[in-house]
Amino acid sequence: MESKMTKADIVREIAQKTKMREEDVQYIVEEFMKTINRSLTKGQSIYLRGFGTFYLKKRAQKIGRDIKNNKPVVIPEHYIPAYKPSQLLVEKVKKLKVVSLKDKK
Repeated sequence: MESKMTKADIVREIAQKTKMREEDVQYIVEEFMKTINRSLTKGQSIYLRGFGTFYLKKRAQKIGRDIKNNKPVVIPEHYIPAYKPSQLLVEKVKKLKVVSLKDKK
């Protein structure tokens, strides 16, 4: 199993499967990502059936530490983007065979 897939790999695979030009697929993928970014920055969540939900998770205010000066620092409450996979995706991933690093060599 390959450890990671890049955006270029996704574009190439979609282009091959759909017989579309890579430039056209690249544009679609970029617009898809921009739409998700815009929606999240507006506070909206994105639900994709069979894939999952992108949403904002609220982090409470907390006290951190400035390690350079060894002084406490207040970290204000803020949002971070999060992703929750669909149950269907979770079930598919659970069925994957686990391969140890020793088996790969």
